[in-house]
Amino acid sequence: MPSSPRPVSPRWKGLLAALSLALAGFIWLSGLLDSLSRPSVAPALSLQQQELTILAEPAVPPSLREALLGESPREALLKALEGIASEDRSERQQQMLLLLQGQGLASADLEREGDDPLLKQLLCESRGSDPSLCMDGAAAGRAAFRLAVSTVLPLVTALLGGLLLLSQAWRLLRGRLMAWPEVQGPDLTLIDMALLVAGGFVVISAVGVPLVAFPLVGALTAGLGSPGGEAVGVVINYAVMALPSLLILWRQVRALPMECAPQGGWMQWRIRPLFSAVRDAVAGWLMVTPVVMLTGWLLVRLVGDPGGSNPLLELVLGSHDPLALGLLALTAVVLAPLFEETIFRGALLPVLAARLGPLAGVLLSGLLFAMAHISVGELAPLTVLGVGLGLVRLRSGRLWPSVLMHGLWNAVTFLNLLLL
Repeated sequence: MPSSPRPVSPRWKGLLAALSLALAGFIWLSGLLDSLSRPSVAPALSLQQQELTILAEPAVPPSLREALLGESPREALLKALEGIASEDRSERQQQMLLLLQGQGLASADLEREGDDPLLKQLLCESRGSDPSLCMDGAAAGRAAFRLAVSTVLPLVTALLGGLLLLSQAWRLLRGRLMAWPEVQGPDLTLIDMALLVAGGFVVISAVGVPLVAFPLVGALTAGLGSPGGEAVGVVINYAVMALPSLLILWRQVRALPMECAPQGGWMQWRIRPLFSAVRDAVAGWLMVTPVVMLTGWLLVRLVGDPGGSNPLLELVLGSHDPLALGLLALTAVVLAPLFEETIFRGALLPVLAARLGPLAGVLLSGLLFAMAHISVGELAPLTVLGVGLGLVRLRSGRLWPSVLMHGLWNAVTFLNLLLL
């Protein structure tokens, strides 16, 4: 018969929780300030989109060009390239800038022209050739498809989500919304949550593990080369970082009397029925999308681009290796939703909701979820996303729809990055 976990003195638990909170607050504040110096992926995404518009132009019907491509794609790309400091421009960007300025290129600078459709097109145009003869029809078709999907998909999602939100608001005003099930989860305390989130998720996982594990993982993957080695390192590092929090939560839940557990278990996974879980996940994703988009837009309008994007986004943008992209997708679409939802919506939200009320629990768990990503630029949008995930958890009465919604959100984000 397995032995029960060794009880910890409530006094020592309280002191340890207070210490964890203090250290986590310092780490979070330092990390958020440090994120201001990290570059944002927004300029790179904008530049990629402007390149796509030039390639896609021949394949877009004239009646749709202004709406889909803008008034002058070449001028927009030229302005964007001129806005990059000369020391920060890549060799390819410098070549594009010279061609758009009509300066031409020396033969020694044309090594990449043959396998780069955009450079090839700009070079042909710079030599005074008929622009219609410089177009690559196959490349234009692919670029038009990628541009259309990356532009139309968010708009359609936002429109459908907005209609669903209006429908829910109307039903709420008419008193026709179904009552939500009672919030159920592990019978843990706020001190337990401080130890789990502040102590395990932040102090141990975000600081202790990287100091010990990351150098070892880096040494193991050094011979794999880039970007494959970096992608393998991301998967292993994320799994190692998740382990301390999951072990803490496992020990906390293991100490609870199983006979008192609600139907479906302490974590309320309840995978079946699968159809309703998928329905709730898709509906939640649709409704949260326009709110996150609006939050991001307001943030840029009010304070500009604050920077501090997730480094994983930069890896995806800079990688063309299928294996590396597959491993990064595994981390973003599978591992991250499973781990983060287990901690924030499986354990933290029910405890906060039981002690502070459902609304306060959703808001606070959403804020802590966003802060855990340690990025000033993503703090507000991720808080909104965390609130949406929390509402899906409360509305469905189980954890699985939140995991599916989180995975869907990351998958669509990943797809948009690949398209650009």
